[in-house]
Amino acid sequence: MLILGNASDETEGQIAMHLSRRTFGRLAAGGLLSAGVTPVWAAADKYAPVPKGDSEFGSYTQSWFLDSFLEFADDIEMAADNGKRFALIWELEGCPYCRETHLVNFAVPQVRDYVEANFEIVQMDVKGAREVVDFDGEAMTESALARKSHVRFTPTIQFFPETLDEMSGKSGKVAEVARMPGYFRPFHFLTMFEYVREKAYESGDYRSFLKAKTASYEAEGKPIPSW
Repeated sequence: MLILGNASDETEGQIAMHLSRRTFGRLAAGGLLSAGVTPVWAAADKYAPVPKGDSEFGSYTQSWFLDSFLEFADDIEMAADNGKRFALIWELEGCPYCRETHLVNFAVPQVRDYVEANFEIVQMDVKGAREVVDFDGEAMTESALARKSHVRFTPTIQFFPETLDEMSGKSGKVAEVARMPGYFRPFHFLTMFEYVREKAYESGDYRSFLKAKTASYEAEGKPIPSW
């Protein structure tokens, strides 16, 4: 495992799970996969990420991500019509943590299947030049929206209300119901999506939800998944 520690005894800082960029970059660029580490999706192509661009480091996307016109009011309405929640995932070319999200987190069947079934996700570039139309109708570039939304880490995932009506004219960071600020390990990653899907943010914070989930595992004598 690249990241150590038990889910039940982590500090708030550890929940963000930021590895040293130098350490992770050296492992990945130096041949993380070729060194004998077999990706989860090696035995099932269904869970293989889709290579994106010509980066030597390797950037990825997912075949099931929403192919959006980047008009978010329309996207959130479509997600609601499909019984799903809407989220933006912010990435950056060459970002090691973004690569880890695709090669590890989304390669876990339990994680990928849950997220795909319950969320519409649009992949964004923090330095991108594509034009987007925010929920409030304001048009700008991806990079401008990243600044407006105070996106400082990659990957960052923004989660939004269930319907456009709940936005009340809000946009950017103030429109979120939750945010994943950086790389989370698969168990924590899945738990955040469950937290949003179950609307647990209406009654408590993510850390409390995570604590309750790990406590339920312990009460049932089940080990915390070590994906």
